[in-house]
Amino acid sequence: MKIVYYLPSLYAPGGLERIVTFKANYFAEHFEGYEVYIITSEQMGKEPHFPLSPKVKHIDLDVVFDWPYDQSRLSKALKFPFRYRRFRKRLSNAINSLRPDITISTLRRELTFITDLKDGSIKMGEFHVSRYAYGAEAVQSKNFWIGLIKERWSKRFVRGLSRLSKVVILTHEGAKDWPELNNITVIPNPIATPLEGKQTDISSKHAIAVGRYAPQKGFDRLIAAWAIVAQKHPDWTLDIYGEGELQTVLQQQIDELGLHENCILHHTVSNIADKYCMSSIFVLSSRYEGLPLVLGEAMAYGVAPVAFTCPCGPRDMITDGVNGLLVEDGNIEQLANRIGYLIEHEDIRKQLGEKAHQRAKDFTMEAISLQWKALFEELMSTK
Repeated sequence: MKIVYYLPSLYAPGGLERIVTFKANYFAEHFEGYEVYIITSEQMGKEPHFPLSPKVKHIDLDVVFDWPYDQSRLSKALKFPFRYRRFRKRLSNAINSLRPDITISTLRRELTFITDLKDGSIKMGEFHVSRYAYGAEAVQSKNFWIGLIKERWSKRFVRGLSRLSKVVILTHEGAKDWPELNNITVIPNPIATPLEGKQTDISSKHAIAVGRYAPQKGFDRLIAAWAIVAQKHPDWTLDIYGEGELQTVLQQQIDELGLHENCILHHTVSNIADKYCMSSIFVLSSRYEGLPLVLGEAMAYGVAPVAFTCPCGPRDMITDGVNGLLVEDGNIEQLANRIGYLIEHEDIRKQLGEKAHQRAKDFTMEAISLQWKALFEELMSTK
């Protein structure tokens, strides 16, 4: 079976790049007879951030839409039609030449024309974020004209999705956001964390959070909650690992709340597994997610999780009181109370951590790959 993925690039250390690489490598190495290609358009001669298997073929189209990054909006707009035509021609030619059995779109610019190609492949899409955090739906404006453009853009996107044979959504919660579509199937992203080996013993007085220092991750909400926790439990420390534009703002918030000794912002580290194993509580404070991989990773290491019920993911991964604790989205006081509850009840932390580890087995590559294989075979049987 020949499978082709398209995504803009592989050089960034992002979740999309990581997951596509992880799956492509696994399919090519473990599924007999699978031939896997990844097509990019904006690699710019850089090496993929996540190593590709020698069995995965990578093709770059060399069509960069946003370079140079400091160009004006006018310059970018004037160049777009030419670049788009070049992109469409080169991607169409590549797919027509490869003649794959299945072509997988990551729902970027290619969605506008990919189903028109006559290469014989089944076209499907992967949606890696929640509906209301992507494209037109993410635009927030009260301007009438912007609202009109947003509505037309959104309808066009839905029409494009409806023409695909399947659209894969990460969570059952997220699937409910697409009542217009009847081609939805749910397959979570896999976690890359091995489930055999080291785990936390739940005894340390450390909580951990991981993610970009960006509004989406809600670390401002977590820091506000930790200010409440620290009043009662000053011997506990919150360690946050990440990079991003809000680091200075978040550090200022920490300093203003007098938390500089027990709430620490760290840079991203390569040995994050060791940090999970040094922690007893994992906190997810995001405003929205597609499927939070860091939550699955923490659960794999047996860290007791506490998460806001943000859209989407935590409610699919955590059963409240069984393998973690769920908190009403945005309720700072409740988040602080539930963290405090776990601090005060080591036996509950241990119990939730053990169940979290068991739940993480449902998100291993071995388990998730079988769902993908079944979907591919189902689609091929109708070809």
